[in-house]
Amino acid sequence: MAGETTGVEIVDAALAGEAAPYAERLVADQVASKLASQDATLWGPEAESEASIRLSWTTLHKSSRPLIGEIEALRTDLRSEGVDRVVLAGMGGSSLAPEVITATDGVPLTVLDTTDPGQVADALAGDLERTVIVVSSKSGGTVETDSHRRIFAKAFADAGIDAARRIVVVTDPGSPFAELSEKEGYRKVFLADPNVGGRYSALTAFGLVPAGLAGADVARLLDQAASVADELAADSVDNPAVKLAAAWGAAHEKKGAEKLVIATVPSKEGGSVLKGFADWAEQLIAESTGKQGTGLLPVAVEGPDSPGFADAKGDATPVAVGQAEGAAKISVTGSLGAQFLLWEFATALAGRLLGINPFDQPDVEAAKKAARSLLDNPDKLKGGEEPSTVDGAVEVFGSDGVVTDGKLADILRAFFDSAPETGYIAVQAYLDRLDDASTAVLRGEIAKRTGRQTTFGWGPRFLHSTGQYHKGGHQNGVFLQITGAVEDDLDVPDRPYTLGVLQHAQALGDGQVLAEHGRPVLRLHLTDRAAGLAELVRAVQEAGE
Repeated sequence: MAGETTGVEIVDAALAGEAAPYAERLVADQVASKLASQDATLWGPEAESEASIRLSWTTLHKSSRPLIGEIEALRTDLRSEGVDRVVLAGMGGSSLAPEVITATDGVPLTVLDTTDPGQVADALAGDLERTVIVVSSKSGGTVETDSHRRIFAKAFADAGIDAARRIVVVTDPGSPFAELSEKEGYRKVFLADPNVGGRYSALTAFGLVPAGLAGADVARLLDQAASVADELAADSVDNPAVKLAAAWGAAHEKKGAEKLVIATVPSKEGGSVLKGFADWAEQLIAESTGKQGTGLLPVAVEGPDSPGFADAKGDATPVAVGQAEGAAKISVTGSLGAQFLLWEFATALAGRLLGINPFDQPDVEAAKKAARSLLDNPDKLKGGEEPSTVDGAVEVFGSDGVVTDGKLADILRAFFDSAPETGYIAVQAYLDRLDDASTAVLRGEIAKRTGRQTTFGWGPRFLHSTGQYHKGGHQNGVFLQITGAVEDDLDVPDRPYTLGVLQHAQALGDGQVLAEHGRPVLRLHLTDRAAGLAELVRAVQEAGE
């Protein structure tokens, strides 16, 4: 509810004491009030030009109000036409915020932030007569989102449905996508605030339009954010954002705890459960802070009893979203809208403490370029693809220096052991997030058996999230890629590649960039997804014995 108490409690007494000077420094420098007034000088002269066009998110609880009526009017019109199924095509901030908003509100939204042909085919198999697709992209050039738009436009046309009437666009004013949408006559174009970066866009049209069309109460969300705005702008050690940023900064600098393990904890009073919030926070923090060889690595876990949280070591700080439970050193409480704004403020303040620009993402483009290069040279996708080892339904590939010979369990054991004791293991699954959902069990299994912090990301969506940290943050990660055979591929209309080829290029491209950074990459290709996954889980368990 809008009046739900919002606050930050530093549960660990030692951390609270170490955080106090950091909080006092932020207060003395009036960082919170300057941030609220959109002072672009807070992160130094090198960041000023970028920050000057990225701070409108601080007032979205006011400036996004006119969207409420527009969204409701379109939703009413669509419902009157029997269109009540909403599909969202968007990546990164364009998908993560709407997903947590609708999941928390308990309303259905089909999210496409994937290039897996099976997952996209499942979305296409829904009732197209009842479907509207929201295509969200700041420029329209995002390859995944552009592919979804093309595929759905053709599917509508093939079904005898006027595609333009079923496509709603969210983009920036004056973008190439805005121009294309005007030309194609799409049903509605919502122009978002251009002075907000993707990961800070939860309360812009990118977050509100798809969620609102799906039936979420977006007016309440803005009310929740507004209820804490003044408190977050206050230069006070009691400001929740100041407390949270100070704790992060102190843990990072004083303890070497560069990881934040985030678990959502249900309220004992029966308050709202912020479903998927850790995934949204993961992008915000990783992409904002992971650069110049430093940063905070968020580790989204299943709950407070999960490996990595319950048994966190000195390199990690367990953070409960909700009331403190188990090993939590920090708890953050409040409604969803309030927490969106709180975590955004805290992340920007943490950027000040870390000495980085929290609004750029200098390493994200590298993987995109590598994937585009492979798509432009299809022979590269086919060449050099002989596996070093085949173990059942699993083919093994590795970057230079990675052990790839022997039994799969032995290969995994050697790979996990190559991660520094205070490093991390990143599992990157280029699979179907729905049909292959059980792949996510690998995170906990690996963390439990190795004692190392372990992240899990669905490819390619993590490329728009933790992908920045992987290249720009602390260089102590090892990367386990999982790819899978494609049974039924999907053509991308008017493009020289299929979704399966694009997905493969994205995995190989990112692996190539990581290897160029000197990071170990082990790729396991499942020639049969179900059988290969079962074999992989068994091998992980054996590797930990």
